[in-house]
Parts: sequence; structure tokens; C-alpha cells
Amino acid sequence: MPITLQLRQLDVPPGQRLLVRDVDWSEFEAILRELGESRSSRIAYSNGTLEIRMP
Repeated sequence: MPITLQLRQLDVPPGQRLLVRDVDWSEFEAILRELGESRSSRIAYSNGTLEIRMP
């Protein structure tokens, strides 16, 4: 059974990264909209894998 998390529930410490697999393009776009333009995290997407990295 899939688990749903809110982005605000995630805490990525500085210098670390979080990988999320099996993310489709529409989910990635929704995540970008939710995070907004003024964020400190760096977001990357490739072949269904989302990477959230904190500087």
C-alpha cells in the first residue's frame, strides 16, 4: 500500500540529499509548484527519480 507524505514533512539536513523513485513527470511538476521559486533546495529529475539536495 503506497504511503502519501506532504513535502513539509520532509527534513533534508544541509549537505544531504533525498532520492525518491518512481516519480512521473506530472508529479514532478506538482512538486515544483508546491515548493515555489524561492527555495533553498536544489531539485533534479531524471528517468523517474527525483533528487532533493540541500546546500
